[in-house]
Parts: sequence; C-alpha cells; structure tokens
Amino acid sequence: MGIKENLSVVKKQIEDAARACGRNPAEIRLIAVSKTKPASMVMEAYESGMRDFGENRVQELVEKYDEVPKDVRWHLIGHLQKNKVKYLLEKTELIHSLDSIDLAKEIQKRASAAGKVQNVLIQVNVTGEESKFGVPKERLTDFCEAVSQFENICVKGLMTISVRDYTEAQNRAVFEELHRLFDEVKAKELKNFSMQELSMGMTHDFPAAVAAGATMIRIGTAIFGERQYPAVE
Repeated sequence: MGIKENLSVVKKQIEDAARACGRNPAEIRLIAVSKTKPASMVMEAYESGMRDFGENRVQELVEKYDEVPKDVRWHLIGHLQKNKVKYLLEKTELIHSLDSIDLAKEIQKRASAAGKVQNVLIQVNVTGEESKFGVPKERLTDFCEAVSQFENICVKGLMTISVRDYTEAQNRAVFEELHRLFDEVKAKELKNFSMQELSMGMTHDFPAAVAAGATMIRIGTAIFGERQYPAVE
C-alpha cells in the first residue's frame, strides 16, 4: 500500500480505538513521523491531507522545512541538544522533548531574542529506564515549578515513550500514569503553563495511549514504512 492508503488505515484504527473507549476521535491529533524519509514522501502525506509532521533530528526538520509548504506544522519529537535550539525555533510548532533546565534556559534565551513564545511539552521518563531521556516522574513537580519562571516558554502538556516490548496492559499503565501526572501538574495552575496535550503512543502501542487519554499520537512506520538508516562502515 502507498502512503495515502496507509494514512487511511491508521486514521480508521485511531477512530476505532477512540470509539472503543467512548472518546471523540476529533480530540486526537495524528502526527506523521517522517524521520529518515525524504521530503517527497512528506509531500505524498501532505497531498493526502496531513499537516502535522514529526522529526527526531533538528537537521532533518530544517532541511525538509524548506522543501514543503509553509502550512506544515513541524513537531520536534526527539532529544534536543542546546546547541541546536537556534536552528529550530522559527520553524517548529511544538517541541515535545523539553527535559532539562539547561535546555529550558536556552529556549528561553532564543525565544526572547526572537520576540516569540515557544510552545513545548515536557518529556517524562515514566518507566524509569536509564537509557531514556525525560524528567524522572519523582522530580516532575520541582521541574515544572522551575520552568514556569520562563516567560518565553509555554508548556502545553506532557510527552512520554513506553517500552517497545511491553504488553498492552503494561503500555496502558505507563500512559495512565502520564495522564495522572498531567492532571497533577494542571491542577497547580502554574504560570506559563496551558496544559492541553498528552503526546503518547506510536505505531506499536497507540491503542493503549488512546484509551489512556492521548491527544497526540506519533506514527511513523505504519504510515511511511520501515525506516532506512545509513549503513555504518
């Protein structure tokens, strides 16, 4: 199947997952993750109606930004290094991966200089894996209170990544925990926070994320096919 057909299948699966748990499918935004795929494939998805695209690497996002229409909404969903922030801010709708105060300081500095407010999500390491980026859930409250002091950052919600080989029940537990943390942060009514988004769920686990309240689903493989990584010599 081509990208247009893949998108139809994925959208139907999201609708079915939403209806199965009594949710309105319109509450869930699909983000097509185009990492390692060429801009021509982004355009195929664009011509099928997609406007939200996600990239893991700043360089790829910046390169594709210039090759596709300007009404594309770009999401940076991968780990963000401080030295890459300067390339990103004017091109990115939402950064899903704020995970350190040093990074927040750099985003604040660059956004302030540009006269803009940058929307971000805080990435939370719900599973506690050492190999994963994200704020440990035990430190989330302190982290949020620190970030609330940055006037040129608006926190729109939380993001997490589950474990690839988790069962559906395990994934559901991870995503429900993120939702609980979301509610906890929202109740604090922190300055410069506008809690609306729960970014969770990928190709292999999105039905569990939908059931747990996801508002953004990040799908790559099911839309664009398996990723091609350069061979390492």
